[in-house]
Amino acid sequence: MTKKEKSMEEELNEDILEEKSEAAEKAAAEQAEKDAKKNKKRWYIVHTYSGYENKVKVNLEKRIEYMNMGDKIFRIEVPQKTVTQMKSGKKQEKEEKIFPGYVLVEMIMDEDSWYVVRHTSGVTKFVGSAKKPIPARESEIKKILHRSSSQVEKVELDVKAGDKVRIISGPFADFDADIVEVYPDKSKLRANVSIFGRETPIELEYKQINKL
Repeated sequence: MTKKEKSMEEELNEDILEEKSEAAEKAAAEQAEKDAKKNKKRWYIVHTYSGYENKVKVNLEKRIEYMNMGDKIFRIEVPQKTVTQMKSGKKQEKEEKIFPGYVLVEMIMDEDSWYVVRHTSGVTKFVGSAKKPIPARESEIKKILHRSSSQVEKVELDVKAGDKVRIISGPFADFDADIVEVYPDKSKLRANVSIFGRETPIELEYKQINKL
């Protein structure tokens, strides 16, 4: 082998070694990224039996403590909002589920944490496939938790078309009215008020009336 050929072979070997080194670095970086994603805590949505949301939260918290899973399962949330009901002229407050039948769980997903959550009494499944739960988007979770923490009031009233009510605020305060139509989703209703012997249709909010 001539000196020139030997030099070319050495350069070729160096190129091959450099390519192998770059490939190894790339593979290591990809593996590190996979591990980081694998060990990242995410929010998952769990489906429960109807009415078991709070029981699932309590049961899961007990299992986390008993099975020492506090380093993999962090938060359990049952999104709720405060609803104000008007009954017989009195306000009553209650907690209403924002997403009945669902519980939010912040966790690092692996076989152990999956098993602990999935086999909690009252849990039916994760949102996603049987063995591959799909993490929820952070933006969606933030919106849900904000709705829950903002305590938006929704007023409910046990009235229906045909009922008589007394108006307690606004320009028609102290007038009696006959309900024509109720809009529960807006906490409003349409009613007729008798003014100078004429039926006048008006729109009222629940908080403006008392049932007679």
